[in-house]
Amino acid sequence: MDRRRMTAIGVLVAAAGLTAAVTLPSFAGEEPRRAAPTADGVAPEVLDALGRDLSLTRDQAVRRLRTERWAAGTVTTLRTELGAAYGGSWLSSDGATLNVAVTDAPGAARVKAAGAVPKRVARGVAELDAVKTRLDSAGADASPDIAGWYVDVATNSVVVVARPGAEAAGRRFAAAGGTGAVRVRTADEAPRPLFDVRGGDAFFINNAGRCSVGFSVVGGFVTAGHCGRPGDRTTGSNRVAQGTFSASSFPGDDWAVVEVNGDWTPQGVVNDFNGGTVPVNGSTEAPVGASICRSGSTTGTRCGVVQAKNATVNYPEGTVTGLTRTDVCAEPGDSGGAWLSGDQAQGVTSGGSGDCTRGGVTFFQPVNEILQRNNLTLITAGGQPEPAEPPAGGGETVPPASAPPAEPPAGDAECTGQVNRSGQVTAGRAQVQPDGRFFRVAGGAQEACVVAPDGARVALELQRFTGGAFRTVARADNADGPVRLTADTPAGAYRYRVVGLAGSGEYTLAFSAR
Repeated sequence: MDRRRMTAIGVLVAAAGLTAAVTLPSFAGEEPRRAAPTADGVAPEVLDALGRDLSLTRDQAVRRLRTERWAAGTVTTLRTELGAAYGGSWLSSDGATLNVAVTDAPGAARVKAAGAVPKRVARGVAELDAVKTRLDSAGADASPDIAGWYVDVATNSVVVVARPGAEAAGRRFAAAGGTGAVRVRTADEAPRPLFDVRGGDAFFINNAGRCSVGFSVVGGFVTAGHCGRPGDRTTGSNRVAQGTFSASSFPGDDWAVVEVNGDWTPQGVVNDFNGGTVPVNGSTEAPVGASICRSGSTTGTRCGVVQAKNATVNYPEGTVTGLTRTDVCAEPGDSGGAWLSGDQAQGVTSGGSGDCTRGGVTFFQPVNEILQRNNLTLITAGGQPEPAEPPAGGGETVPPASAPPAEPPAGDAECTGQVNRSGQVTAGRAQVQPDGRFFRVAGGAQEACVVAPDGARVALELQRFTGGAFRTVARADNADGPVRLTADTPAGAYRYRVVGLAGSGEYTLAFSAR
């Protein structure tokens, strides 16, 4: 895959409980450092920002985020299943409907079966990306009056953005795409890097320019490439020596890595500029049409929606490609700041057009590309990185289902299994079981249930270690009674997460594998 497309979805989550196989604190690193969440586990600061910028009630914001989480997972599966027939995906303007473009009838049937709405199109997304790549190759000759170009999956085309009066120049440049897939759109956009200047916290470069922190990684943080070059020194918002740029790319890309000194501790949170922080719990990529929020040291937290991916921006300093386009406003000094969809890291602010008085368009560099290109590990809300792979031989082996069940805790006979654990659950917090570690199975059916305390609501997630991270493969929650989860899984290393959604108290977990 061309690294500039970066539309695959990946997850990196905290796993403090895997640093040893036997003697570990039970659920260290799983507690987010933030204000009390809503019943759905969403930080109230995120809901407040979505309500302000998208005119949503809290209930509407929660429902939208729930749909977007489902859509992200569904798109991952469909993209693989559809192959060349996949034409892209996007959410409707109200965030309630997932549309998936396909080039053939069998693909449309698979999309419909997945619960999404199929849209028949003439071109797969790979063809659109190829057209845009041809435009990227011709970008050095683009007129300064061309603001940029991007793949627009909703119209099954590549869009060239020309400033008013430059439509002819836009059409000439569009011809470099070589097909009828390119259309010209007129807009008064003049993108520039927002250079003047936790996620979101301010930092200073060589005691001069100001930018914003993107996301914490092991040893430092990521930010925008136009903020500094390797060797440039940084100070924090308190003007205390902070670190050094170890890597940077701009133009072409717009990312950088800052290594911090021992006086600074990277945290997996983003400043909400309202006296609190929002947790970062992974980096699952949100689809086009999803709500998204940005944090920056000039304008604080602002929200909007994802408009397009694989966008190229024609900055005065040169073109940058592979960006994500949004309708969120930003201003100088916000550069490098964090973009979140719910609690999932999305990218770092590159540049934009307009401001937060009139509104505008802002672009961000996808964070998963930065992590992959630089072999970095995202720090999540627990403050601990994900290991490269489970320790060899570590973790328990689940007893075969033919073995007699372990004795369940008193009063919990309705929830039994080969392994039983108990713990305390609180809204907004999560525990990894068994005992903060993982277990191995030979493959087949897995069954689990959780008895929640009276008045509490919990979710149970089964996660499998794959691709360098634990990824959720099955999830269930409860309205009344025990949470019950079943899944048919391949051999591998697994763990359960018990997530508090509302209320608090002692829970019991029982699980087994067949």
